[in-house]
Amino acid sequence: MKIEPQSVVSLTYDLYVNQEDGSEALVESTTQEQPLTFLYGIGQMLPKFEEHLSTLSTGDDYEFRLTAADAYGHYDEEAVANLPLDMFKETEMPEIGSILPLQDNQGNHFQGQVVSVAEDSVIVDLNHPMAGQELHFKGSILNVRPATPEELSHGHAHGPDGHHHH
Repeated sequence: MKIEPQSVVSLTYDLYVNQEDGSEALVESTTQEQPLTFLYGIGQMLPKFEEHLSTLSTGDDYEFRLTAADAYGHYDEEAVANLPLDMFKETEMPEIGSILPLQDNQGNHFQGQVVSVAEDSVIVDLNHPMAGQELHFKGSILNVRPATPEELSHGHAHGPDGHHHH
């Protein structure tokens, strides 16, 4: 079956990013046993990622690159937050490099990485960990099937075969 909106796609991918020395490093990988399964065409995935898959069918291999702008955006020097140390009274002090789950005043959830801890504040980088990086995807389409009515109403895939796994 060909990939189209409202189909559920299971695929494997290897994701590479460029290193400073010009080589590529594998940063994420899925297997046939643990594929990425998603409901196509509803905005769960990066739009350009879906666009590159739009001509494929079950069994096809693919390889493409997404520029930083098409992936997680350019690195934004301004996207750094100063969190008051008081916020962490109830919890352990965050360590540098740790990822904090945060929420803004509108209730949006996002993550920030702790870049430094000062006497009265914690400085958190709000850029996506892959901001500013070109992404290089390589993989295979394992399965494409129509989404079930339940999946469409829930807005997500329920695994490769469409059933909940308990």
